[in-house]
This record gives sequence, structure tokens and C-alpha cells, in this order.
Amino acid sequence: MQNYILLNENAIYYECGFSCDNVIFIKLGKESFFITDARYTIEAKQYTQNCKVIESSNLVEEAQRILKKSKIKKIDFDPNDFTYSLYEKLTFGLKTEFIKKENFSKLKRIIKTDEEIEFLRKASKIGKKGFKQLAKYIRKNGFEQKETFLHFKAIEKLSSFGKYDLSFDPIIAINENAAKPHALPTNKKLKLNDLLLVDAGVKYKRYCSDRTCTANVNFETFNFKREQNFKNKKYQKIYDIVLKAQLNAISKARVGMKASEVDKLTRDIIEKAGYGKYFVHSTGHGVGLDIHEFPNINSKSDVIIEDNMVFTIEPGIYLPNKFGVRIEDTVVMKNGKVEIL
Repeated sequence: MQNYILLNENAIYYECGFSCDNVIFIKLGKESFFITDARYTIEAKQYTQNCKVIESSNLVEEAQRILKKSKIKKIDFDPNDFTYSLYEKLTFGLKTEFIKKENFSKLKRIIKTDEEIEFLRKASKIGKKGFKQLAKYIRKNGFEQKETFLHFKAIEKLSSFGKYDLSFDPIIAINENAAKPHALPTNKKLKLNDLLLVDAGVKYKRYCSDRTCTANVNFETFNFKREQNFKNKKYQKIYDIVLKAQLNAISKARVGMKASEVDKLTRDIIEKAGYGKYFVHSTGHGVGLDIHEFPNINSKSDVIIEDNMVFTIEPGIYLPNKFGVRIEDTVVMKNGKVEIL
């Protein structure tokens, strides 16, 4: 049986059904220890499953005590989750050897259970409803509003007035700001026939949704549907190329392909249209408890796509100082092919 030590909140939640911002989790064979401080012990005892909750004012000392008592020779850890300072304190004076296993928790979570997929599906449905509410607001009151205010309204609508946590800080970008894949909101105001890019998601039982829509701004029928009719012919041309690339991957991705082959399904369309150098990121990323998980859908990944993997398909074209288009859906591999969540 694997022995390991965890600090990452989502990795710990996956193990025992609860986490917090000050915890060390140790798994030694069949035994698990959730070490935290007095602020969290009541909830930890209430929500954790199959582990012993230990209250301590010094988590490192308690973790060392457990490891010394167990006399285990080796324990796995993810170096991405440990600061150098904490690693030094934790390993000082211990005979236990700490074995680096980079991303071992994310690798463990790469194939989702049916229950996890239902949580992700529910998160996606809630997210889609939030997009509809935001579109409704924009139709009625969005004209001449700044990106910063629309960003606030996106948080309000997606979270259903605070009912749900967001997967990440939403991206709201108008025209040339949409050429920045991770644009920060500015004082730029929304006007008729602008291009508006919105990238947002919500969490359901800690599982994330992730969706990007690019839309033509009109105030009678404004929506985030995939069929968009832009007044600006250049906007329409680029939008149609990106949509074609996305639909190509959605229709042709199969279990057994390498992730790099899925990436190629979007990239080839964009490259053939002459915009390859403007597609500046990967086709997608895994989604789960973290907004960025495995598999990575990029041109270098040899990971074999399997059923119950969940990831995004999000090609984009970004023309600096002009505009950008990204279209993103979160999908699950089911019965060998893509199903949009």
C-alpha cells in the first residue's frame, strides 16, 4: 500500500471528503490522519471520512511524531505542494525518506468516477444557467457599461447571488481586449455590434465547470449561443473558423487517441485557414476539483484518451490590438467519444 503526505486542499478533499486551508494529511497503509488546528476540528470530525482527525497547534511537529512512531522508511509527496521551508522543517531529524512523486494526486484523479461526472455535469448546467442570466442582464442594461462592472455582474449572475463558488475569476473582454487570452477587465464600455468574450465557471460540490462564449452585442436578441451573427465581417470570419475547429474536435475525438491528436483536430483547421500563429495556447485541459487538471490537451502530450476523462475543448484565435475569439466547452469521454457536459 502507498504511503503519502498531502498539503493540497483538493487532493485532501478527494481522499476524505473535507479539507481546509491549514491541514496536513498523512496516509500510512490503511490508516489516514487529518492534522489541523482548533479552528477546523469540529467540521473536520463532522465531514471527514475514513481518517483520524488530530487537533494540533503545530502541524509539522504532529506530522513528525506520527511518522516517527510509524517507523515507515519511505513516504511519497508532491514537490509542487511544498514550500522549501516547510519541506525542510518536516524532514528535519526524520529517518523516513521523502520520495518525489510529481502530480501523483492529479494523476490519480485523471479518470473520473460516474459520481464525479454527475457533479461536473451539474456544475456545467448551473454555469450555463448563469450565462443565460448574464445575457438577460446585458440585453436590458449592458449598453455603455464598463468591463469592470460587467465583470461584477458576471460574478453575481454565475454565482446565483453567492449561492455557488466560482471556478475562477471570470474573464470579460470587449473587442481588442478579447485578443488577450486571460484579459483583465478595463474601463472599456460595451457598445452595439461589439464582440464580447466571456469565460466563466461555477463549482458544484467543489467540482468545476468551465465555458467560454464569444458573442455579437445587440440588445434585442443578445445571447451566448454558438450561432452568432456579427455585423463586422472580420469578426464573423474568425468566429466561424474557431467554431469549425472546435466542432471538428468534438465530433472526431475518440478514446485511444493521444491528447496531441485531439489538439491537432482543432489546430489543423486554424492553421489551414492561415491563423496558426494566432492560436497561442493548448486546445484544452482536464477539469475536476481543480480548474486545471489532467489530461492536458496539447501538441506535446502522449497521454492516451480514455473513457471518463473530462477536459475542455477551447480553440481560439487572437489578433493583437484588434480582437480575439475563443469557444470552449467542457466534455467527457463516454462510450469512446465526446459528450458535451
